[in-house]
Amino acid sequence: MDRSLEELLDAVARGRLTVGEAAAALRERGVVAVGDVARLDPGRAARAGVPEVVFAEGKTAAQLVAIVRRFLEHADTVVCSRVSPRQAAAVTAAVAGESRYDRRSRVLVARRPGAPPPQAGGAVGVLAAGTADVAVAEEAAAMCEAMGVTVVRAYDVGVAGLHRLSGPLEELRAAGVAAVVVAAGMEGALPSVVAGLVDVPVIGLPTSTGYGLGGRGEAALLGMLQSCTPGLVVVNIDNGVGAGATAALIARGAAR
Repeated sequence: MDRSLEELLDAVARGRLTVGEAAAALRERGVVAVGDVARLDPGRAARAGVPEVVFAEGKTAAQLVAIVRRFLEHADTVVCSRVSPRQAAAVTAAVAGESRYDRRSRVLVARRPGAPPPQAGGAVGVLAAGTADVAVAEEAAAMCEAMGVTVVRAYDVGVAGLHRLSGPLEELRAAGVAAVVVAAGMEGALPSVVAGLVDVPVIGLPTSTGYGLGGRGEAALLGMLQSCTPGLVVVNIDNGVGAGATAALIARGAAR
Protein backbone atom coordinates (compact mmCIF):
# COMPACT_ATOMS: atom_id res chain seq x y z
CA MET A 1 0.00 0.00 0.00
CA ASP A 2 1.15 3.57 -0.80
CA ARG A 3 2.67 5.15 2.34
CA SER A 4 0.74 8.40 1.84
CA LEU A 5 -2.51 6.41 1.66
CA GLU A 6 -1.68 4.69 4.95
CA GLU A 7 -1.09 8.09 6.54
CA LEU A 8 -4.38 9.36 5.18
CA LEU A 9 -6.32 6.41 6.60
CA ASP A 10 -4.53 6.77 9.93
CA ALA A 11 -5.51 10.46 10.08
CA VAL A 12 -9.17 9.49 9.58
CA ALA A 13 -8.94 6.78 12.24
CA ARG A 14 -7.43 9.23 14.73
CA GLY A 15 -10.03 11.88 13.99
CA ARG A 16 -7.59 14.36 12.48
CA LEU A 17 -9.43 14.23 9.13
CA THR A 18 -13.12 13.89 8.42
CA VAL A 19 -14.38 11.30 5.95
CA GLY A 20 -15.27 14.13 3.56
CA GLU A 21 -11.78 15.62 3.75
CA ALA A 22 -10.24 12.21 3.11
CA ALA A 23 -12.54 11.59 0.15
CA ALA A 24 -11.51 14.93 -1.36
CA ALA A 25 -7.83 14.03 -0.91
CA LEU A 26 -8.35 10.67 -2.62
CA ARG A 27 -10.12 12.33 -5.55
CA GLU A 28 -7.11 14.59 -6.04
CA ARG A 29 -4.67 11.68 -6.34
CA GLY A 30 -6.77 9.05 -8.15
CA VAL A 31 -6.07 7.61 -11.60
CA VAL A 32 -8.82 5.98 -13.68
CA ALA A 33 -8.00 3.51 -16.47
CA VAL A 34 -10.01 3.14 -19.67
CA GLY A 35 -8.94 -0.32 -20.80
CA ASP A 36 -5.51 -0.07 -22.36
CA VAL A 37 -6.41 3.19 -24.14
CA ALA A 38 -6.01 5.86 -21.46
CA ARG A 39 -5.15 6.54 -17.83
CA LEU A 40 -7.20 9.54 -16.71
CA ASP A 41 -6.42 12.06 -13.99
CA PRO A 42 -9.85 13.26 -12.74
CA GLY A 43 -8.29 14.99 -9.74
CA ARG A 44 -6.17 17.36 -11.81
CA ALA A 45 -8.65 20.26 -11.58
CA ALA A 46 -8.85 20.01 -7.78
CA ARG A 47 -5.09 19.52 -7.42
CA ALA A 48 -3.67 21.91 -10.02
CA GLY A 49 -6.57 24.17 -10.99
CA VAL A 50 -6.49 23.00 -14.63
CA PRO A 51 -8.93 20.32 -15.84
CA GLU A 52 -7.71 17.20 -17.56
CA VAL A 53 -7.69 17.76 -21.34
CA VAL A 54 -8.20 14.81 -23.68
CA PHE A 55 -6.26 15.17 -26.95
CA ALA A 56 -8.64 13.66 -29.50
CA GLU A 57 -6.37 13.47 -32.54
CA GLY A 58 -5.30 9.89 -33.21
CA LYS A 59 -8.19 8.41 -31.25
CA THR A 60 -11.19 6.69 -32.81
CA ALA A 61 -14.66 8.03 -32.12
CA ALA A 62 -15.39 4.94 -30.01
CA GLN A 63 -12.25 5.47 -27.92
CA LEU A 64 -13.11 9.11 -27.32
CA VAL A 65 -16.68 8.20 -26.28
CA ALA A 66 -15.34 5.61 -23.81
CA ILE A 67 -12.87 8.11 -22.35
CA VAL A 68 -15.48 10.87 -21.94
CA ARG A 69 -18.02 8.49 -20.39
CA ARG A 70 -15.49 7.16 -17.90
CA PHE A 71 -14.22 10.61 -17.05
CA LEU A 72 -17.69 11.94 -16.27
CA GLU A 73 -18.15 9.17 -13.72
CA HIS A 74 -15.50 10.92 -11.64
CA ALA A 75 -15.60 14.61 -12.60
CA ASP A 76 -18.16 17.24 -13.55
CA THR A 77 -16.50 18.36 -16.78
CA VAL A 78 -14.13 17.03 -19.40
CA VAL A 79 -12.40 19.12 -22.07
CA CYS A 80 -11.39 17.52 -25.38
CA SER A 81 -9.10 19.29 -27.87
CA ARG A 82 -8.52 18.78 -31.62
CA VAL A 83 -11.88 17.04 -31.96
CA SER A 84 -13.18 16.24 -35.45
CA PRO A 85 -16.87 16.82 -36.31
CA ARG A 86 -17.33 13.04 -36.55
CA GLN A 87 -15.88 12.49 -33.08
CA ALA A 88 -17.98 15.33 -31.68
CA ALA A 89 -21.18 13.87 -33.13
CA ALA A 90 -20.39 10.47 -31.62
CA VAL A 91 -19.75 11.93 -28.15
CA THR A 92 -22.86 14.11 -28.25
CA ALA A 93 -25.03 11.14 -29.23
CA ALA A 94 -23.58 8.71 -26.69
CA VAL A 95 -22.90 10.74 -23.56
CA ALA A 96 -25.59 11.93 -21.16
CA GLY A 97 -25.50 15.57 -20.10
CA GLU A 98 -24.48 18.67 -22.01
CA SER A 99 -21.90 18.54 -24.80
CA ARG A 100 -20.77 21.75 -26.45
CA TYR A 101 -18.60 21.61 -29.58
CA ASP A 102 -16.99 24.54 -31.37
CA ARG A 103 -15.98 23.71 -34.94
CA ARG A 104 -13.60 26.64 -35.20
CA SER A 105 -11.44 25.77 -32.19
CA ARG A 106 -12.20 22.01 -32.42
CA VAL A 107 -12.79 21.98 -28.65
CA LEU A 108 -15.55 19.87 -27.10
CA VAL A 109 -16.64 20.39 -23.48
CA ALA A 110 -18.85 17.69 -21.95
CA ARG A 111 -20.60 18.15 -18.61
CA ARG A 112 -22.22 15.61 -16.33
CA PRO A 113 -26.02 16.00 -15.94
CA GLY A 114 -26.75 18.53 -13.20
CA ALA A 115 -23.11 19.53 -12.79
CA PRO A 116 -22.65 23.10 -11.53
CA PRO A 117 -20.80 25.53 -13.82
CA PRO A 118 -17.14 26.19 -13.02
CA GLN A 119 -16.62 28.73 -10.29
CA ALA A 120 -16.25 32.07 -12.04
CA GLY A 121 -13.30 34.33 -11.40
CA GLY A 122 -11.16 36.77 -13.34
CA ALA A 123 -10.93 37.92 -16.93
CA VAL A 124 -8.46 37.33 -19.78
CA GLY A 125 -7.94 39.04 -23.12
CA VAL A 126 -7.48 36.95 -26.27
CA LEU A 127 -6.17 38.68 -29.39
CA ALA A 128 -5.50 37.26 -32.85
CA ALA A 129 -3.28 39.00 -35.37
CA GLY A 130 -5.23 37.72 -38.38
CA THR A 131 -8.26 35.65 -39.29
CA ALA A 132 -6.03 32.63 -39.95
CA ASP A 133 -4.96 32.73 -36.29
CA VAL A 134 -8.49 32.70 -34.87
CA ALA A 135 -8.89 28.89 -34.57
CA VAL A 136 -5.87 28.62 -32.26
CA ALA A 137 -6.90 31.76 -30.37
CA GLU A 138 -10.33 30.21 -29.82
CA GLU A 139 -8.73 27.07 -28.41
CA ALA A 140 -7.11 29.30 -25.77
CA ALA A 141 -10.41 31.09 -25.16
CA ALA A 142 -12.30 27.80 -24.78
CA MET A 143 -9.80 26.64 -22.17
CA CYS A 144 -10.22 29.86 -20.20
CA GLU A 145 -14.00 29.57 -20.27
CA ALA A 146 -13.86 25.93 -19.17
CA MET A 147 -11.93 27.19 -16.13
CA GLY A 148 -14.59 29.79 -15.30
CA VAL A 149 -12.68 32.82 -16.62
CA THR A 150 -14.35 35.58 -18.68
CA VAL A 151 -12.79 36.12 -22.12
CA VAL A 152 -12.59 39.45 -23.94
CA ARG A 153 -11.82 38.83 -27.61
CA ALA A 154 -10.48 40.99 -30.44
CA TYR A 155 -9.43 39.51 -33.77
CA ASP A 156 -7.65 40.73 -36.92
CA VAL A 157 -5.62 43.39 -35.11
CA GLY A 158 -2.15 42.53 -36.45
CA VAL A 159 0.79 44.85 -37.01
CA ALA A 160 0.06 45.28 -40.73
CA GLY A 161 -2.68 47.69 -39.60
CA LEU A 162 -1.54 48.69 -36.14
CA HIS A 163 -4.18 51.41 -35.75
CA ARG A 164 -6.74 48.59 -35.33
CA LEU A 165 -5.21 47.69 -31.96
CA SER A 166 -5.96 50.82 -29.92
CA GLY A 167 -9.70 50.22 -29.47
CA PRO A 168 -9.38 46.57 -28.37
CA LEU A 169 -6.65 47.45 -25.86
CA GLU A 170 -8.96 50.03 -24.27
CA GLU A 171 -11.63 47.32 -23.98
CA LEU A 172 -9.17 44.97 -22.28
CA ARG A 173 -8.17 47.65 -19.79
CA ALA A 174 -11.80 48.51 -19.06
CA ALA A 175 -12.57 44.81 -18.44
CA GLY A 176 -9.68 44.53 -15.99
CA VAL A 177 -8.07 41.52 -17.64
CA ALA A 178 -5.27 39.91 -15.66
CA ALA A 179 -3.42 38.48 -18.67
CA VAL A 180 -3.54 38.64 -22.47
CA VAL A 181 -3.08 35.76 -24.92
CA VAL A 182 -1.86 36.99 -28.31
CA ALA A 183 -2.01 34.54 -31.23
CA ALA A 184 0.07 35.42 -34.28
CA GLY A 185 1.65 33.67 -37.24
CA MET A 186 3.85 35.06 -40.02
CA GLU A 187 6.67 36.98 -38.26
CA GLY A 188 4.89 36.84 -34.88
CA ALA A 189 5.38 40.54 -34.03
CA LEU A 190 2.06 41.34 -32.34
CA PRO A 191 2.77 39.87 -28.86
CA SER A 192 5.88 42.05 -28.49
CA VAL A 193 3.89 45.15 -29.38
CA VAL A 194 1.07 44.31 -26.98
CA ALA A 195 3.48 43.51 -24.14
CA GLY A 196 4.91 47.03 -24.51
CA LEU A 197 1.46 48.60 -24.10
CA VAL A 198 -0.21 46.72 -21.20
CA ASP A 199 0.64 46.24 -17.51
CA VAL A 200 -0.31 42.55 -17.27
CA PRO A 201 1.48 39.38 -18.44
CA VAL A 202 1.25 38.63 -22.17
CA ILE A 203 1.34 35.04 -23.42
CA GLY A 204 2.61 34.75 -26.98
CA LEU A 205 0.87 32.02 -28.96
CA PRO A 206 2.69 31.35 -32.27
CA THR A 207 0.52 29.82 -34.98
CA SER A 208 1.47 27.74 -37.99
CA THR A 209 0.36 30.30 -40.57
CA GLY A 210 2.57 32.08 -43.08
CA TYR A 211 4.54 31.70 -46.27
CA GLY A 212 7.68 29.81 -47.27
CA LEU A 213 10.58 29.60 -44.82
CA GLY A 214 9.22 29.60 -41.29
CA GLY A 215 5.64 29.30 -42.52
CA ARG A 216 4.82 26.44 -40.15
CA GLY A 217 5.14 28.74 -37.15
CA GLU A 218 8.89 28.57 -36.63
CA ALA A 219 9.43 32.22 -37.58
CA ALA A 220 6.66 33.37 -35.26
CA LEU A 221 8.00 31.23 -32.40
CA LEU A 222 11.57 32.47 -32.79
CA GLY A 223 10.43 36.08 -33.16
CA MET A 224 8.49 35.91 -29.91
CA LEU A 225 11.33 34.17 -28.08
CA GLN A 226 13.75 36.86 -29.30
CA SER A 227 11.52 39.70 -28.12
CA CYS A 228 13.16 42.43 -26.05
CA THR A 229 9.83 43.41 -24.45
CA PRO A 230 9.60 42.43 -20.76
CA GLY A 231 6.42 40.71 -19.58
CA LEU A 232 6.09 38.40 -22.59
CA VAL A 233 6.26 34.62 -22.24
CA VAL A 234 5.76 32.15 -25.07
CA VAL A 235 4.13 28.74 -25.51
CA ASN A 236 4.77 26.27 -28.31
CA ILE A 237 3.36 26.53 -31.82
CA ASP A 238 -0.45 26.18 -31.95
CA ASN A 239 -0.59 25.37 -28.20
CA GLY A 240 -3.86 27.16 -27.48
CA VAL A 241 -4.62 24.83 -24.57
CA GLY A 242 -1.36 25.70 -22.82
CA ALA A 243 -1.76 29.43 -23.42
CA GLY A 244 -5.36 29.44 -22.23
CA ALA A 245 -4.65 27.37 -19.11
CA THR A 246 -1.77 29.63 -18.09
CA ALA A 247 -3.76 32.81 -18.65
CA ALA A 248 -6.72 31.40 -16.70
CA LEU A 249 -4.52 30.44 -13.75
CA ILE A 250 -3.13 33.99 -13.66
CA ALA A 251 -6.63 35.48 -13.84
CA ARG A 252 -8.07 33.25 -11.15
CA GLY A 253 -5.13 33.94 -8.86
CA ALA A 254 -5.58 37.68 -9.37
CA ALA A 255 -9.31 37.40 -8.67
CA ARG A 256 -8.64 35.61 -5.37
